Amino acid sequence: MTTTSERVSGSPKRQVSPRVSQSVFDGSRLRVVLLVDVYDGAQQQFLEAYEHLCNQVASVPGHVSDQLCQSIENPSQWLITSEWESAPPFLAWVNSEEHVRMVEPLHSCVRDTRSLRFHIVRETGGPAVDADPTERRLQTSPRIGDGMIRHALTFTVKPGSEEMVAKILADYASPEPKVDDSTRLCRTSLFMHGNRVVRAIEVRGDLLAALRHVARQPEVRAVEEAINPYLEQDRDLNDPESARVFFTRAALPAVHHVTAEQQEPSAERHALSYPARPGCGMRLAELLARQDEAAADDPRSPVLRSTIFQRDDVVVRLIDVRGGLDAADPALALGLSDPRQAAELTTFAADASAPKGGELARWLELARMELVTDRRSPDA
Repeated sequence: MTTTSERVSGSPKRQVSPRVSQSVFDGSRLRVVLLVDVYDGAQQQFLEAYEHLCNQVASVPGHVSDQLCQSIENPSQWLITSEWESAPPFLAWVNSEEHVRMVEPLHSCVRDTRSLRFHIVRETGGPAVDADPTERRLQTSPRIGDGMIRHALTFTVKPGSEEMVAKILADYASPEPKVDDSTRLCRTSLFMHGNRVVRAIEVRGDLLAALRHVARQPEVRAVEEAINPYLEQDRDLNDPESARVFFTRAALPAVHHVTAEQQEPSAERHALSYPARPGCGMRLAELLARQDEAAADDPRSPVLRSTIFQRDDVVVRLIDVRGGLDAADPALALGLSDPRQAAELTTFAADASAPKGGELARWLELARMELVTDRRSPDA
């Protein structure tokens, strides 16, 4: 059973599984809320930096408008809200090197930030409120979540160091899963593909609080220090600015998640890497997301859960597979159900040609990431 959702005004309808708990690809307008804590005495410096940034953001494709607000109770607290035509153009910008450079002037006057992103579901006031929801580009129905927040980090290590890095990353004591009364670290899955590392986490509660909690744990800090000499991008964890830039670039957001049914004890967790052609990462992720939505209603599919992570041209699909990946139909495990989908996928994937017949098994093996460790808290 499915529900109907419009993607973008003027675009054809498509069916969206009610089991999809997260997606950025439905074409709805996006509201971004940025909470900013400014150092005392730096308010004017912050305002000037914002005005310079605002002029640059105005020319970013997909940007509609923004507002800057200052608290009436605490002058150090500011709020920036912005509206975007949809989530993909915002994510393409916020995850870009251009954005990293653009926000540098803010760092010296900002103590802390917190970013929240929302699809617009309903609105009141203004001449457009009586218009067709598809014309207003609103999310037509609420998504059904499972209470889990999914996020990942990715970085590369120096070629030749992969075996040593894998040993270091696998050999550590798990941090305390309880962050506070409302936040818990539920699962950490770590994979490697060549010299690329992907660490996926699942959190109940506050993702930012969980990330900060993990970063403060001595056993985690020791592992991070141990792999520092092998990283392709230098970092100094004792320098807040160096650490901030590294983890900003390492962030690999979840752009889509679908659950076909409740987890089975025999299900195995795997990760597949889909390197995209330059500039095609978001389109490749959307194609995979569309196929995973359809597969959620296909009883043949061995994939019980799928989460797609994407940043720039890095696309990773984390899947829980009934009976394991080796026993699965390669086409269904890859998120394909017919040759046309395979051909479409290769238009966005780097160094790929449309696979045929038995070539799908080889393609699956090439995409398969090596599991380093998969740890779940006892009561997750």
